[in-house]
Amino acid sequence: MADLEENKVEGVFGGVEFGGEGQANAGTIRQAKSNLPTKIGFWDKFKAFWLQEIDWNKEIKVELTPYQQKVEDEINEFLHQEITWQKVHDFLFQEVTLFGKNK
Repeated sequence: MADLEENKVEGVFGGVEFGGEGQANAGTIRQAKSNLPTKIGFWDKFKAFWLQEIDWNKEIKVELTPYQQKVEDEINEFLHQEITWQKVHDFLFQEVTLFGKNK
């Protein structure tokens, strides 16, 4: 190993160590190893959730309460109703009452 004093390089974060044949290995910053638990912060949880692997072929099962099922059935009935020109005409030309008075 070369003498660090004569091979010292300024302006390099972490320092530089020169190997035997002119190889340079940049220093790395490592956390001290301990048995203490680390606190997981908000951003770590956020990244873990948004960057997780997703199996797109997996089936998703949704269970609804009876009330939710009733509402879903009513929405489907409304969205899938048959629309005819007669129904559109009747809707557009229906009699409108304002403030309880017919016009």
